[in-house]
Amino acid sequence: MGSTAQPRTSLVRRLGGHQGRNWWFLAFIAPFVVGLALFVYIPIIWSAYLSFFDARNTVTPTKFVGLGNYRYLLGDKLFRDSIVTFIGFSAFIVPLTFACSLALALLLDGIKTGQAFFRSVFFIPTAVSYVIAAMIWRLAFFSGTRFGLANSMLRQVGGENVNWLGGTNSWYWLVLVSLRLWLQAGFYMILFIAGLNKIPRETYEAAAIDGASGWRLLRHITLPQLRATSVAVLMLLLIGAFQAFDEFFNVLGSMGSYPPYARPPLVHLYLISLGGGQQDLGLGGAGTMIITALIVFFGLLQNWLVTRSERKEGNR
Repeated sequence: MGSTAQPRTSLVRRLGGHQGRNWWFLAFIAPFVVGLALFVYIPIIWSAYLSFFDARNTVTPTKFVGLGNYRYLLGDKLFRDSIVTFIGFSAFIVPLTFACSLALALLLDGIKTGQAFFRSVFFIPTAVSYVIAAMIWRLAFFSGTRFGLANSMLRQVGGENVNWLGGTNSWYWLVLVSLRLWLQAGFYMILFIAGLNKIPRETYEAAAIDGASGWRLLRHITLPQLRATSVAVLMLLLIGAFQAFDEFFNVLGSMGSYPPYARPPLVHLYLISLGGGQQDLGLGGAGTMIITALIVFFGLLQNWLVTRSERKEGNR
């Protein structure tokens, strides 16, 4: 008995590593892996499965339709327009949010007093619900009435009332972009501040002794040292742009309807798969797969561009 128990104990100890660190690692990481599998990977796989079936009001469909759901969506002009619009929206909002977040981080990194206060001020909007923020933007700031904050400020400088969300002009983009910046810039600012804190101060001191300052420090020290953070921020921003829903739906939507302009792909999928009184999960699954493919494509393209830039920088 003693000769068989000893090898088992030794095997468990060997797998556990020094002081059982491997078991502690598994204990901490397992809940996140299980959550990721349950709420991300399994729904993606199930959506891919449903996309090949006529899955109306059921998650166990039996009528196989092949690529029929994909053909329907790709032939839907509103869906194609929403994809094209949001590729353009991503090309605008991603670099704009990146630049604003980086500028805030650099600004706060350079001040000596009140840094924690201003950091909290810019980060607090991240904790605000997108739905609540959208309602404030819609009803208080850009209501389009003469009592709205934006119109009141316009009249103070001699301007006229603007119907911000009426759809008769393109001012609704200003509303949506300003709302998204207010909600997101603080979060990415924190990521950049974490990246800035990892840059050794000795590097700046050595560059300053060599006469570098201002733009040269930013160009040759800060930005290269922030490359890993920048890649992560760009990827998160890109994914977030294609996943836009709450702020658009609550700013422009009314009583279950949504105008044909500024329509995110997810809003369009919601309206055609769940908005007609039935749950067409096959159509929704096909749209999800198309959006996922777009995110993967542009993510890989972005990584390729960043890697290419790094190689060029290294060859200089």
